[in-house]
Amino acid sequence: MKKVKKFTGQLGDVDLRMLRIFKTVVECGGFSAAEVSLNITRSAISLSMSDLEQRLGFRLCQRGRSGFALTEEGQQVFDYTLQLLSSLETFRTQVNTLHTQLVGELNIGITDNLVTMPHMTLTNALAGLKQQGPDVSINIRMIPPSEIELGVLDGRLHVGVVPTLRALPGLNYYPLYGERSQLYCADSHPLFTQPDEHIDIAAWDAVMPAYAQTPEIKSCYQALKTSATATDREGVAFLILTGQYIGYLPEHLAQRWVSEKRMRAVCPDEFSFDTQFSVITRKGARFNLVLDTYLEHLGVK
Repeated sequence: MKKVKKFTGQLGDVDLRMLRIFKTVVECGGFSAAEVSLNITRSAISLSMSDLEQRLGFRLCQRGRSGFALTEEGQQVFDYTLQLLSSLETFRTQVNTLHTQLVGELNIGITDNLVTMPHMTLTNALAGLKQQGPDVSINIRMIPPSEIELGVLDGRLHVGVVPTLRALPGLNYYPLYGERSQLYCADSHPLFTQPDEHIDIAAWDAVMPAYAQTPEIKSCYQALKTSATATDREGVAFLILTGQYIGYLPEHLAQRWVSEKRMRAVCPDEFSFDTQFSVITRKGARFNLVLDTYLEHLGVK
């Protein structure tokens, strides 16, 4: 009994190349017609077909003066080849889809009261992410900068937006933008109607933030008579609006009250400071397409 040679081993790139040549030969109806489609010589096609037949263990076609014709086995292999190449194309398409299909969630921590920034950078980036990935779930946490840094470090947050105070070794920092803060009083405060040149700010109660600041910003509070604290900028605004305190607020946050003539900047040429903000991510975090897309919309990558 003749020993049957079975197809063994891994299906490699060489096998796929020979099967693609075989498919083209069948579709073209012979070796000669396949030369143009494959852009290789007839002898190269013949050699590839012979190698494939040897690899499979049987003849795939009859070729000669009588023309080109598939054997029964050849017809079956052709059908199987179509299925195989179709599956490979489906696999390639599905894998490529993973590069464009945004699915999952984005957990982001943001320092309070940045929504009034005129840049609209964060808002526009979130809009761009949602438009590109309608199925993405966005979860925002408004918490102090120190908690944002911890959340990004331990993986509870994918990304954060914080004042740039110090660089923690486990975080990436991408500069975002800066904001200007000025010293404000409310319309019910005695300083509201006083000319700037007659004001002694050390004589009035002031509110000081209870969150971390750079040494440069801390020095701006040394001239104030601080008698109250607030854990965030909204708390500072509350106390200023009582008419009993002066305090620093970002220009963009105070603008609504300034335009309503409920607040004014006190000695703006003398008392102001700038705060820089950064986008932070965890160093060494595994690739996240949703996060990467959001960072691209922010313009930091």
